[in-house]
Amino acid sequence: MSSVCPLDYRYGSEEMRFLLTREAVLRRLIDVEVALMKGLADAGLAPEECVDVLRKCAYCVRPEDVDEMEARTGHELASLATLIALRCGECGKYVHLGATSSDIIDTAWALILRDALNIIKHRLRGIIELLASMSESFKDVVMVGRTHGRHALPITFGFKLANYAYELSRSYERLCSLTGRLIKGVISGAVGTMAAWGDAGITVESGCLRELGLEPHPISTQVAPRDGYAELAAFAAILASQLDRLALEVRELMRDEIGEVTLVEGVAGSSTMPHKVNPVVAERVSGLARVCRGLAVTAFENIALMHERDLTNSSCERVLLPHILLLTDQVLLDAERVLRSLRINEDAMRRNLSMSKDSVMAECLMMRLVLKAGVPRHEAHSLLREALSMAKCEGVSVKEALKRLGASDLLTEEDFRECGEPANYLGSYAELIDRALRSVRESLKRC
Repeated sequence: MSSVCPLDYRYGSEEMRFLLTREAVLRRLIDVEVALMKGLADAGLAPEECVDVLRKCAYCVRPEDVDEMEARTGHELASLATLIALRCGECGKYVHLGATSSDIIDTAWALILRDALNIIKHRLRGIIELLASMSESFKDVVMVGRTHGRHALPITFGFKLANYAYELSRSYERLCSLTGRLIKGVISGAVGTMAAWGDAGITVESGCLRELGLEPHPISTQVAPRDGYAELAAFAAILASQLDRLALEVRELMRDEIGEVTLVEGVAGSSTMPHKVNPVVAERVSGLARVCRGLAVTAFENIALMHERDLTNSSCERVLLPHILLLTDQVLLDAERVLRSLRINEDAMRRNLSMSKDSVMAECLMMRLVLKAGVPRHEAHSLLREALSMAKCEGVSVKEALKRLGASDLLTEEDFRECGEPANYLGSYAELIDRALRSVRESLKRC
């Protein structure tokens, strides 16, 4: 049967997809069952030799074996536990002893997520380092800054990129922080009290989770608290949205009317228009980010389970978790691909900045009117608005318009000359870039 979901064949890396295959997930479930046997042995509830027995016999269970038994039993984990027991002789009677299905599933997913988040962390770190490097390279390349889609004041391309590096470093910190809350095991029995193991419950838990390299949740119901998965989904939604903003920036600056950046990677743009080179990879980032934001809502819904738990989260999470991981993986891959194929057109940046003519100098002149000529700010603001309007309507310079308004004597030739050079009106841009990149590097050092 051919694949139905695009995640099977289109999105996500092979290494991420491998973690989520049925075979890999089944192996993690078996890892937990074997580790549970170690906990039982440590507590004296199962023979010590059964740990090695399970290591040898449990991993021969295949997904199709589980499917066949589940068709009869209606329970996936019970089927897996039974199949292991049947294959492991005398030690089989201790398999899954005292545990509930969620102990095995939630702890297995902690192992899967540990590996998956390491992949995401590596990719995110690479993008942040790339942006930081590009920010330094283009630190002094002057361009127009835009607000509301309109020319505002001069900035530099390095300043723009430093903002993205800083924003993404915040998500890197979120990832480091949530990992400690999310990657924990649950070995606590039917309602979380460990009652089946008597007074040896903590020993069973410790032996099992130590074998897996996990810390336990201090307390749980039958399941780990679902706010952890909700936090993961929220992180993914925020990260994808940040990359969406970056992708949108590239798409906007690529517009023919702007042309300040281009993507050199050869991509056929249109099936009918040979001249088109479309930003399809950047557009894919934006499209998949929308799906990531939607999945966050689904994860929030799973927090509210009845009493010690119900099963409404189970079917949902089978869809939710792989999609979150694969989509996050893909938007990171695509964002890096966009950045590495990005080329900067400094001539276009200069050309576009010059389009603003005298307008870009207005705030500079206003500040000089206030600070040097003593004009109240609101009056200076009104005067410049009137002068700019006159300059536009009558085709004259702002200097000439101010002269006609009887205000030219308030400003000197030096004021007009200095304010007329965009590179003179960049404020503390260099210090701000340096400060941002220091903050970025500190974030990367923390974990």
